[in-house]
Amino acid sequence: MKYINLLFLCLICVLQSCTSQTKINGVSFVAAGIPVTDKHVNPVVAVNANYATVMPFGFIKDLKHPEIVHNTDRQWFGESRAGVKQYANSLEAKGIKIMIKPQIWVWRGEFTGYIKMEVEEDWQKLEASYSSFILEYADLAQEINADIFCIGTELEQFVANRPEYWNALIIEIKKIYKGKLTYAANWDEFKRTPFWSELDYIGVDAYFPVSDSKTPTVEECLLGWKVHKPVIKEVSDTYKKPILFTEYGYRSVDYAGKEPWKSERSMNVVNLEAQNNTTKALFETFWKEDWFAGGFVWKWFIEHDTVGGENNSQFTPQNKPVEEIIKAHFKKQ
Repeated sequence: MKYINLLFLCLICVLQSCTSQTKINGVSFVAAGIPVTDKHVNPVVAVNANYATVMPFGFIKDLKHPEIVHNTDRQWFGESRAGVKQYANSLEAKGIKIMIKPQIWVWRGEFTGYIKMEVEEDWQKLEASYSSFILEYADLAQEINADIFCIGTELEQFVANRPEYWNALIIEIKKIYKGKLTYAANWDEFKRTPFWSELDYIGVDAYFPVSDSKTPTVEECLLGWKVHKPVIKEVSDTYKKPILFTEYGYRSVDYAGKEPWKSERSMNVVNLEAQNNTTKALFETFWKEDWFAGGFVWKWFIEHDTVGGENNSQFTPQNKPVEEIIKAHFKKQ
């Protein structure tokens, strides 16, 4: 009997260990102008995702403008508080866990990492405006019991120039939201982000360059990751926090691994193999590591049947060969 009990206890420990190692296999669920239904959510379930990012948006006129406009009836439903709540509830009803990840769009698509005010008065206006934006969605994250809340996305100059503000903001967020926190640092920013010790995950938008080849092989990409992986692990070790790829993914274009952050539509020569191989190498490099929490594929549109496809050169994996690679990988985790 003692032997049976010991075996039972060992089995429980093994099961608990496996459970603790379950990765975040997420998709970035892109907002649209309409509510979502099971038709929109079922493909997320079908790809074996267990998480989805829902992304409200705020808007800024230019990189030096201090006012963030958000939660208005002039933006898409899915970008507003009501829309984010409806999307999240619909996903959660199907067993998908949620990360709310507020983002800023600068007019003409200028890079948010360059948002920087020139005078103190404008910095203070920006801080007040950003607090209004982010605390709105921290409140919603608590209301819907979201598993993760992301406090910002690729805002390097804002963070670097106003560290005291960000420390105070995190304190205010924690008064409202009681779940896990992260910040989505750009791939070349995360090493300098100063407040990782106050968060639960080190969030990285993982657009690291891994190959200069037109059609990179898996082996070439694995070699490319050897430059970046030790740096990523060092940051994890320093703060004793797991790494979360708050975004990752590759376009189905030539040179997909060279500058993966690029989204220019002039890059339009479709290369499905490049997308497949870069994705396989990323999975092989990170998902087996216990210091790696998982990540969110960029990006997943709600109208699954009408997006992506083998003639599409953009990031989405939908209706491309890489979707099956992701589906099989997520199933194993």
